[in-house]
Amino acid sequence: MPRHFNIAGPNRIEMHYTLPALARLPEVHRLVAAQAWFVLHAPRQVGKTTAMRALAQELTASGDYAALWATCEAGEPYRDDPAAAERIVVSDMLRKAESYLPAELRPPAPPAGAGAGNFLSEFIHYWCRTCPRPVVLLLDEIDALQNDAMISVLRQLRGLYAERPVAAPSTVALIGLRDVRDYKVASGGSPHLGTASPFNVKAASMTMGSFTRADVGALYAQHTAETGQEFAVEAVDLAYEVTQGQPWLVNALMDQVLNSIRVAGRIEVAHIARAKELLILSRSTHLDSLADKLNEPRVRAVIAPILAGEQLGAEVPQRDLEYCEDLGLLARDNKLIRIANPIYREVLPRELASVWQRRMDLPERRWALTDGRLDIRALLQAFVAFWRENGEWMVRQQAWPESAQQIVVMAFLQRLVNGGGYIEREYGLGRKRLDLLIRWFTGVDAAGLPTGEDRHALELKVWRDGQKDPLEKGLEQIDGYLERLGLATGTLMLFDARTSAPSGDGWEKRGEFSEAQTPSGRAVTLLRL
Repeated sequence: MPRHFNIAGPNRIEMHYTLPALARLPEVHRLVAAQAWFVLHAPRQVGKTTAMRALAQELTASGDYAALWATCEAGEPYRDDPAAAERIVVSDMLRKAESYLPAELRPPAPPAGAGAGNFLSEFIHYWCRTCPRPVVLLLDEIDALQNDAMISVLRQLRGLYAERPVAAPSTVALIGLRDVRDYKVASGGSPHLGTASPFNVKAASMTMGSFTRADVGALYAQHTAETGQEFAVEAVDLAYEVTQGQPWLVNALMDQVLNSIRVAGRIEVAHIARAKELLILSRSTHLDSLADKLNEPRVRAVIAPILAGEQLGAEVPQRDLEYCEDLGLLARDNKLIRIANPIYREVLPRELASVWQRRMDLPERRWALTDGRLDIRALLQAFVAFWRENGEWMVRQQAWPESAQQIVVMAFLQRLVNGGGYIEREYGLGRKRLDLLIRWFTGVDAAGLPTGEDRHALELKVWRDGQKDPLEKGLEQIDGYLERLGLATGTLMLFDARTSAPSGDGWEKRGEFSEAQTPSGRAVTLLRL
């Protein structure tokens, strides 16, 4: 069977197109040689498990170590039962050792006298004393353990540290989604450890970066080498641009191209653009689990201002920013914080808007012209009618009041444009704006790929208490947005969220259209709501 792009579980090189697993962890061999204990934390499905399994195999094959990769995942239901969690971890270590270690390197059966609180440490201690090589223990999914189970396991490991490498592992690596300080516990009145203790013996906390543009090209080149199917250079460029090298997304795009769109010839830019949209609509487990994090208050405190284009306030703890980065939701370009990639940038607001989309009645599609183009004025008039009828109660019931107006607009447009085009979003962090580009298909071929498109740019700004009218700034900002898009016209939507703004019966008067001009002379439709 030919190899394929993997979208589920760790890579197996005989089955999946795979880049050298340890190339993104250049420090790991130095840490092992120094008998260091370390933490590897990174978002889900970036290659942690693939890399650590490869490391275990490489170290054991070298003849210098007995390296074992095992997982704590099955211990998750036993967060308040340390004894059960310990036994589950030991059981997985025994099972993995039987599969991957030579008989002479495998750990012996657990000592009969060990009880809760030292069962794991006694087992590891006895193994290290009897093993003919230094032991390297790689514990994956460590943050599946929580509460008392987490503290018990960490303390037992820490208690072994001084006895390495004779009676304790030469190296222990804890592998998970978060760094040690964010492992969840229910003690001390805090949901997080907040410190490296009780694992203050780590020498390093490492993370795994995403693929580079060269990595994406090299991965896709493996497919070309094995099948002969070529990629347009621009298609690889776009794949990197929309994924920013996130490994699961890089693979999932190609899975959509090959198995949903079923491209047989050269893979072009249009195929990648279509695959991106299909991937977003697929509601895959990876994307769903990511969006589910929006329910966490500490995540909301970071993401809500970004969606609204607001500046992150000093009240947002640095630790919460780092947590969102650990989850893979955010990335930094120098000091600039952004949503990690354009696909996540689409998934997150769609998830927030989905509840409202389901509650929206679809008006008649009067904005679809007979020649295939989009009548943007008719679409905006439909939104005005909707806003006058529903906007006030929707804003009041919105769980994310910081970005309520933006979420309602995105829900409305996404529901109406779905099937007829795409919406692309840009968040102007600290610039108090949201930019939207509607890419409306004027025609599609049999594969659903656009044969032409009509583009319309919208900028959303919200007028809040204590601020001056944002019109002047909005015209400057949409001017730059239109210039980057190469468009001559656009729409500026100004929402009045001041306490003095019309409400009740006055709300029905919102939705005033007028014409304005940007500093460079571009014509803009101004819509005050």
